[in-house]
Amino acid sequence: MTARPIEYPTHPPVRAPARGPSAGGVPQVTTATDADHAPPTRPTDDERGRVWLDGITKRYGDQVAVDDLSLAIQPGEFISLLGPSGCGKTTTLRMIAGFEHPDEGDILISGTSVLNTPPYRRDVNTVFQAYALFPHLSVAENVAYGLQQRRTPKDEIRERVSQSLDLVQMRRFADRKPTQLSGGQQQRVALARALVNRPAVLLLDEPLGALDRQLREEMQLELKLLQARLGITFVFVTHDQGEALSMSDRIAIMRAGRIEQLADADTVYARPASAYVAAFVGQQNFFRGPVAAGGAAISSPHATVQSPDATLAGVAQGEAAVRPEYIRIEKDAGTPVADTNVARGSLIGVSHLGDTMQYLVELGGDQSMLVRRPTPEAPSLRVGDPVVCTWAPHHVLLFPADDSAVQGGYVAPPTSL
Repeated sequence: MTARPIEYPTHPPVRAPARGPSAGGVPQVTTATDADHAPPTRPTDDERGRVWLDGITKRYGDQVAVDDLSLAIQPGEFISLLGPSGCGKTTTLRMIAGFEHPDEGDILISGTSVLNTPPYRRDVNTVFQAYALFPHLSVAENVAYGLQQRRTPKDEIRERVSQSLDLVQMRRFADRKPTQLSGGQQQRVALARALVNRPAVLLLDEPLGALDRQLREEMQLELKLLQARLGITFVFVTHDQGEALSMSDRIAIMRAGRIEQLADADTVYARPASAYVAAFVGQQNFFRGPVAAGGAAISSPHATVQSPDATLAGVAQGEAAVRPEYIRIEKDAGTPVADTNVARGSLIGVSHLGDTMQYLVELGGDQSMLVRRPTPEAPSLRVGDPVVCTWAPHHVLLFPADDSAVQGGYVAPPTSL
């Protein structure tokens, strides 16, 4: 059956705040003109979609939200800005979009500075966690809205709306209202509305945060496949490490308005640049104490944790990190074991996670340890059993002690499941 043609209502022109002084402290509003709707000069193919943040700083009173941040994003790259609330990731995204303006530095998109370019004139589109769909318009009308404001011919609007809805598999819902859609379907419509303008850069501000876990995981895969198919630069803001690891070409871990580490997912997970990154991405068991063995070990109250490399030579206090999946666990029979990379304790929790068994071990005092083993090889242990945990030296990461990370809540405590 052939779908009937879709008619699009006429809407008033976009009204955008003018850049410049305002009268009496009230922002001046101007109506968009034909010149405003004229397309910008098209950059060369190797420039389109390239984003360069050159020493940008953003302050709110005495608070520095983004601190002298520089970042080069390549055309067609999927990059995630990852970090806890208040680290500056959303402010950075909003400056790229034009909703915030840096106090210092420059922003270039597709080779051109956009500092004096209003949001609606930048070759970017933004998808927010709140999809902000017009409830009184149909799906197709929502997607068409931006093209109408650019005075795109109706035939072209119809064609591009159909193409965008096809990209997100929502064409058969074109006549429905947003209230008749599920959360995942609304998210797809918001994506189609952003993509219909064919931006050089798509900005995504935690767009999956309102979805349940299963749907969020499905949309992660769809987003990555869609980005690879279109070749558009994606800048994705999230506090969810799983999202960043599963989708990104590179991840920028942010802390206090700066980038703590910028690398691919494998590097960020296996070779974190600091204790802050190690704690934020995945889970870690941390042991803190004086540095020993010439910088190759930490002598903590519960274990001497040694690495093959003397990375902390000359450092007095440090911390060692071992991921739960790298630790072996068995019932403690009292048999002598090595002096390093061994911790003894009492099992206080067991959780079945499907393909993984998770164990929580109390080491004594205020420290516990998290262990995960694949279910087929996991030992049969009960709460209260004495256990011994061991791990290989090459799975140990050593860092200088980072009190600020601990006090800021960024180090995941090994005292909870």
